[in-house]
Amino acid sequence: MYNLLRSFLFLFDPEKVHYFSMHSLKLLCKIPGGKQLLALCFTPKGNHPSSVFNLTFSNPVGLGAGFDKNASYLNELEALGFGCVEIGTVTPKAQPGNDKLRLFRLPIDKSLINRMGFNNQGVEAVVERLKAWQKKRSAMIIGGNIGKNKITPNEDAWKDYEICFTALHDYVDYFVVNVSSPNTPGLRELQEKDSLKKILTNLQTLNTKHLNPKPILLKIAPDLTNEQLDDVIDLATAIKLDGLVATNTTISRDKLQTSAEKITAIGAGGLSGLPVQQRSTEIVKYIHQKTNGQIPVIASGGIFTAEDAKEKLNAGACLVQVWTGFIYVGPAIVKNICKGL
Repeated sequence: MYNLLRSFLFLFDPEKVHYFSMHSLKLLCKIPGGKQLLALCFTPKGNHPSSVFNLTFSNPVGLGAGFDKNASYLNELEALGFGCVEIGTVTPKAQPGNDKLRLFRLPIDKSLINRMGFNNQGVEAVVERLKAWQKKRSAMIIGGNIGKNKITPNEDAWKDYEICFTALHDYVDYFVVNVSSPNTPGLRELQEKDSLKKILTNLQTLNTKHLNPKPILLKIAPDLTNEQLDDVIDLATAIKLDGLVATNTTISRDKLQTSAEKITAIGAGGLSGLPVQQRSTEIVKYIHQKTNGQIPVIASGGIFTAEDAKEKLNAGACLVQVWTGFIYVGPAIVKNICKGL
């Protein structure tokens, strides 16, 4: 059924389809019994709890950042059975992101290219939605993915992360520091050890001042060398980071079946989905082996099926996140993965 619907939706602009689909789900959930019907169809059957970071996830399948940037669709995503939803990337000030068109499908490669550029409504608007969400007393775990505004120079980036961290602290269950998106100019330079240390050390210091410190994770790129990964691992160990998210999108265009002409026409952006699957698993395994499993890893990259999720979990991941797989597989992805696990 979804394959037929997907064939129709794929005829239209991906970003417009995203908002159309989520607004349609929102309307359905407003109809009496609508959310219950969605949950009946798509919530995993049985118990699949996972305990990580002193948090209990109803199941190990989460939705990665970038899908619900402004915490606008938590009610609908809860009905689809996600064990957690990572909102954002959130920046201190609202920003429109990069010029459209900025999201592209590569169906033959089961992938997407995006250069969204942290488009979001700003941390204050997101906080207001999360305040309303808290009143529902939902058990779904909420992660807060935070970043810097495009106009903020890298030397002041730590201030943007502090602003978002402070504003969101009471309203999310864990944080993910995003310095690995390829779509904000210069952002990936913050993955260098000294820049990263300044950002993360400051957040850890702020965190200890709270009565209920929140887990802080770092999201890393699949394009890091092993030497750069070693630097990340050393820093994460030294400052007692709670975990890593591996991985973000890649700037590589290797081994794509889509024509070179189309790839050139699309231009810059982060590639996600099947082409990043292998490298993501390699990085998860590398981190797990290097740290003897002492640093928890949330795996993201090319997860479509239960077998894909098993591959990541067997490599050492504690949880998995989907995004591109959600677009290609549809609303039953969480249920299907949990059933297969």
